[in-house]
This record gives sequence, C-alpha cells and structure tokens, in this order.
Amino acid sequence: MSATSIQILHRDRIPEEGVLVIPGRLNFEQLLHLERLFSGRRITWLIEENATLDPALQGYLETSDHGALFSAADSNPTGAGGQLRENLADGGVLIHVHGRAAVRNATPCHIPTHVLKAICSFGLPVLPVAVDCPREALLSVESASSVPANQMVIGRMIPGEECSLAAYRKGLLEAAEEGFASRPLLKASLASVLLRGLKRHGARRRVFDGSDDSEFGYDRILAAAIVLSKRIREETDAPRVAIVLPPGKGGLIANLAVLFAGKVPVNLNFTASHEAVRSSIRQSGVDRFITADPFVRKVPSFPWPPNRDLILLERELPLLKKKIITWAMVCKVLPAPVLTVLLGLNKRRGEDEAILLFTSGSSGEPKGVALSHRNVLANVCQFASRLDMPGDASVLGCLPLFHSFGCTVTLWYPVIEGIDLVTYPSPLETKRLAELIALHQVSLLLATPTFLRGYMKRIDPARLASLKLVVTGAEKLPQSLADAFEEKFGMRPQEGYGLTETSPATNVNLPDPEPGHDEVVIPSSRSGSVGQVLPGLAIRLTDPATGRDIPIDRQGIIWFRGANVFGGYLDNEEKSKEVLSDGWFRTGDVGRVDDDGFLYIEGRISRFSKIAGEMVPHESVEAAIVKVLGLDGESERKVAVVGVPDEKKGEAILLLSTVAGVAHEQECIDLRYKLLDTGVPSLWCPKAIVPVDEIPVLASGKLDIKGCEKLAKENA
Repeated sequence: MSATSIQILHRDRIPEEGVLVIPGRLNFEQLLHLERLFSGRRITWLIEENATLDPALQGYLETSDHGALFSAADSNPTGAGGQLRENLADGGVLIHVHGRAAVRNATPCHIPTHVLKAICSFGLPVLPVAVDCPREALLSVESASSVPANQMVIGRMIPGEECSLAAYRKGLLEAAEEGFASRPLLKASLASVLLRGLKRHGARRRVFDGSDDSEFGYDRILAAAIVLSKRIREETDAPRVAIVLPPGKGGLIANLAVLFAGKVPVNLNFTASHEAVRSSIRQSGVDRFITADPFVRKVPSFPWPPNRDLILLERELPLLKKKIITWAMVCKVLPAPVLTVLLGLNKRRGEDEAILLFTSGSSGEPKGVALSHRNVLANVCQFASRLDMPGDASVLGCLPLFHSFGCTVTLWYPVIEGIDLVTYPSPLETKRLAELIALHQVSLLLATPTFLRGYMKRIDPARLASLKLVVTGAEKLPQSLADAFEEKFGMRPQEGYGLTETSPATNVNLPDPEPGHDEVVIPSSRSGSVGQVLPGLAIRLTDPATGRDIPIDRQGIIWFRGANVFGGYLDNEEKSKEVLSDGWFRTGDVGRVDDDGFLYIEGRISRFSKIAGEMVPHESVEAAIVKVLGLDGESERKVAVVGVPDEKKGEAILLLSTVAGVAHEQECIDLRYKLLDTGVPSLWCPKAIVPVDEIPVLASGKLDIKGCEKLAKENA
C-alpha cells in the first residue's frame, strides 16, 4: 500500500439527501479523501468561528467559495441550524472541520465537547464518520504496509429530530469499532505474534524475577518455551493444559509453552475455594498441571492432582538445558515466519480458542470464558495504542495470572510490545514491590485499590519516583484513596474498567495530553469515571426494566461490542445467550456516559435492590456509609451492603459491618440520621446492621458477593 492509501468502509450508508457530515478527526490529507468521497455534490465547509485550523487546512479552505461559520456559544442553535439547512438542498453536504486539538493516541473524536454539542443541536440529519490512521497505532510486531495509512468508516445517519451529543458519540464509536474489527492482525495466531515479539525484542528486553532476583532475556525465554512446548505435546493429547503458578519467569514460560504446543493455557485460581477449583478443572477437561515444587508446598490446601499429572518446572527445565541452548541458536538464525511454520503456530488462529479463564465466582459458580486469538490480540492492541508507552518502559507484573488483567497486561502485552517485565509472586508485599520498582525503574504499575492501599503504609515516596502511570481496576477506586495516593506520591492513580469476557480492558483514564500552541485539550481523564472506551469498542445502554435501548447519557445496563468481546461461556449455551445478542455483550453493570465520553459505573445490576419500585445501588450506599462513619482512609473494607427479601417493600438493605459499636438498633438509627443529613434518600438507609468478623473479599480485591449474601442469610 502507498503512503496515502485509504480504506473506506460502508459507502452504501451515504444518503442521497443532504446531510451534515461530522468526521471524528480530520487532517488535510483526510479532508481531501473526504472531498473526493462526496465529489459531484455541493460541499460547504462548516467551521466554528473560534477554531484555530492547521495551516494546511486553513490555506486550502481559503481557496474555497463554500464555507459557513457558526458559534458554539450561540444561544439559539436550532435557529442557526435553520439557516444552515439551505446548504443541504438538492443533496448538498455540510462537512464540519474542527480546530487544532491535543489528544491522546487512538482517540476517535478530536472535537471539543462544547462545539460538538452545538453542532448536534442544529436539528440537522447527521452522518458520523470515523476517521483513523491505523499506522499511528501499530503494535511493534506489525508492518506498516499491512494496513492503510487512512481509514474512513461511514456510520449510520442520525435523523435531525433524533440527533444529540449522546447519539453522535454512540454512532461514531460503532463506526470506529467496525473499522478496528477489520485489522489484519486480528486474523493471526496469538502464538505467532508472541513469537514475533520475543524474536524482535529478544536481545534488548528482559524479565526480572523478584522472587530470586534472576533475569532472563526474551530470547532465552523463547528458547525455553519452545523446548517445553515439545515436552507438553509428548505428555498429553488434551486440548488444554492447567497452569498453577504465580507471576514470574516460570508462569511466563509455561503459558508461552502451552500456546507453542498448540494447546490452550488454563491459569487456575489457587486462592479460590476447593469447590470452585474442582469446577474449573472439570469444566476445562485438563489432565496435566504445570507448576513448581516450592509452590506445591506453599499452597498445600490446593486440591492437587496425583503427582503423575504434575509437570514441575524446576525439575523439567534443567533436564532440557542442552535443547534450550540449541534452540536459542536456531532462533537467532531463523526468521520469525520460518519458525512459525516450523513450529506449526498458525494452525489455530482468529476465532479459535486461545486461552481459558474463569470468572471469579463472586456471584456463583465460576464460568469458563474462552477467549479467542482475535480477542486477546485485539485487547493488547487496544490497550497498547491508548497507553502509547515509550520503548524503554517497564511494567510490574504482580497480579495473579488467573486474573484477566494480570494475564493480558503482564503476560501478552509486554512480550508483544517489547517492554521489560518485572515480576513478583504477590501483590500484597508492597515493601518488596516498592524495592523492585525503585531497583528496575518500573514505569507502569497495575493494581487494585485494595492492593494500592498497601503502598500508603510505610513506603517512601522516593521508591515510586520512576512510575509514569498507575492504573487500578477490578473494583471501584475511592476518590479519598486517589487523593491520598496523589498527595503522598505526587501521581494520581487512574481508574480503568474491564471484565474477563472482554479480554479484559474496555475503559481507562489516562493523564490529559499536553497542549501545543493554540490547541484545545481533549480530556482523557475524569475523576469518578472509569475513563473513555478503548479504541475499537462500541457501547450501548438499555433500560434495566424494559431492556430497550436508551441514550448513553442516561443510566442503564452497559453493553459492549468489539473484537475483544468473547464468543460465549465454555459449554454453557444458556448462560451465553443471557449475555450475548448480535455481537453485543451485556455486562450486568449499570452506568452512564457523560458529555465528554467518560463512562461512570453505578454498580452491578446484581448489586441493586428494587425497593418500593426504586433501584437502590449498593455501591453508592456503601460509599455514603463509609463517608459518614469516617472510614475513607481505612486500608481494608469494613462495610458491605446486601439486599434481602422484604414482605412490605420487596427488598430491604442490610449492612454487614466489622466496625466496633456499629451493630445495635440505636446505632442503626443514628446511622440513618447521619445518612439523611447528607441527602441520602430514606429508602437507601439500612434496615439493620449485621456485625461480622470480616467482610468476604476475593483474591483480586473484589467483594465476594456470594460470601456476603451467605453471611446476611445466616445472621439476618
């Protein structure tokens, strides 16, 4: 493809009647493509009067006789729209050209919100156009010649009477998702892409294992994984292999080896109940378990299978040392495509199952989430393009490998993108983690708020000075914790969001870009939100009661569509049908999208109680209780809200509490008055307080909903 190549999708959506075209972004070259797309029709360029255009755009538009100015501050946008409507007569086209903007990489909309809001208030029919430059967001292993320099995806026209800011953002994201889904990389094999990453970065990038202070180049990791993969093929014919290991060089080699063997890695949750583990083993059908002797001794309570079913790394790898040395030399000589064919890595690709994870089981039996090669590669691409980390970056890998974030971001992402990986078996030992961050100058830290609290104790801020970005997920980030962390370490943790079923990342807050001269900043962070959606994802919301689509700026159940969305639960068609519909995934979370495109999570639909016909969000009630009881700075969870059946109102709120002195009827009455004084509705106030020794929490830091409900039933 040439440097100016362009891919245009869905030309058939261009209406014959007049329309206002709003491209999400538009440089001079893209403007010329768009002009050619509408050749033969009268084009009027629509420009906000205070916009500062790029010089090339400015010079070109000055030669045009067809231009229209508008003011985003106009108090009567409908009237302005009426005046502009004449430009749509006889199939005429209005095309909006936005001013200079500072944006983060892979942001679909470069138009300031106040300008976009004015345009969407004109009452004119609008055609969203997603404009992308795929070569700006290539993974390190991709070739620029494999993708077009520019891509335009024509969205679905929005009638004038239905047009709004929310409707435009939804339409633009849907168009952008269709474009992203066409990327050639998504048809590849995860194993082959990982091999390319290990080959490309093998001599320069390393894994530092904090458990024994060892370090290995990616080239050595590649050779070890290839040799172990051959051993795995000899050992079992089963399509999946279990891995029971913490983060570290062993966990990385094991996962790579299983993929190179043409099989599916299943990282089992060794912190789950015996019942949940046995369920996962049964569902996945594994008959071999890769682990290590020291770990077997460290976790004796795990329902280990007979010794003959265990592949112990510290015993196997020394026996394979000569073969590893041989393959290290072979890998240096042979190019990645030849190695890929030699190892047969392209037999399974695209929509084939690549990895199997299990949901946390926080609200029931763990469900098997089979993620395809396409799913995982899409999410690595989405995450990497939005973060846009420099080549000398490094990431701390301490989240469990059975945790979806730990799997994608600290296994596949650093290998593919060529980022140094610093590992440690536990996210709880923050003193040691801080030492590793300082020693290896780690730049990216991923944690849950529960684990982040550990850094607030006894950690010298100088230890974390190298960090450029701290991202939290898995549970809501309390603003009090974010404020305290920023005050101590000089860096605000950014909240993200994702689910196992979305491979997992869907949203992330990131620091706002630095503006250049005359540039308007398009924000990329918003406190209290989980961030804007990652590139290649579309979002819709539905009414919890009716199931009908509602505007995305209203509270509703969140649905996602994208290449990273899984295809269904393992051998569970009934559960799959409950959450999947025409490619859309129903998250079960309730939220809304604000005017700037930031998603706010109001809670899980399972964490709402319907009381006297009103939906009461448990997480909001918990946040209010934490505030009035002065628990903001606590390092562990002290309260949890549970809904229980109630004859009069359908449901009632119970409060599980570990706080001393907050249990009796009078304390419940006092708490009620404190909540009412802060504006909390009466329906939201707990009916009773149940004292407990501890609030059940999963290994990931998430609330154990099933455990809380059990406690509530036992003590109600």
